[in-house]
Amino acid sequence: RQLLSPCVAGERLCSTEEATAGSGTYTRHGFIFSSLAGCLERKNEDNELPVVSVVRDSESQLLPNVGAVVTCKVCSINSRFAKVHILYVGSTPLKSTFRGTIRREDIRATEKDKVEVYKSFRPSDIVLAKVISLGDAQSNYLLSTAENELGVVVARSEAGVQMVPISWCEMQCPRTHTKEFRKVARVQPQFLQT
Repeated sequence: RQLLSPCVAGERLCSTEEATAGSGTYTRHGFIFSSLAGCLERKNEDNELPVVSVVRDSESQLLPNVGAVVTCKVCSINSRFAKVHILYVGSTPLKSTFRGTIRREDIRATEKDKVEVYKSFRPSDIVLAKVISLGDAQSNYLLSTAENELGVVVARSEAGVQMVPISWCEMQCPRTHTKEFRKVARVQPQFLQT
């Protein structure tokens, strides 16, 4: 029995001539594919084809799924979207970061055509968002902050001080009293990270 490399759901593992499909796999068109994310395991039986299975790591990576509320950090913004790294799913920290995109039209529920990304987020803001789709070829998750509970939860001013929300669209630096536009989250107590 040997544990091999980690694999993702849908990954082609080998041909059905090389091995027999075990648990956590399925066959299609003469190949064995992984049906879940985990570690590839190959067991050799006497003189027969090895059995290939995929076992979930007990510490298996939690994946953001549609409808999950995630905590993410804004990496970059442009006029059409904000790029983020997903850090938590609910209150569980992720072992590896996933990339996400918050499109301009998914920032707010109302007046979507008037939304400006740079008035909603800035790089390094910490944002609560909801996963709305599992993304595209670049494996970006599509996220939304349209609900009142979602949006910026932590932002630093240009002076480097954590800002205080003063309305649903503005935060203020307690040191310089400068106001900056943000899509501010009305944070529910269960999402507060201590």
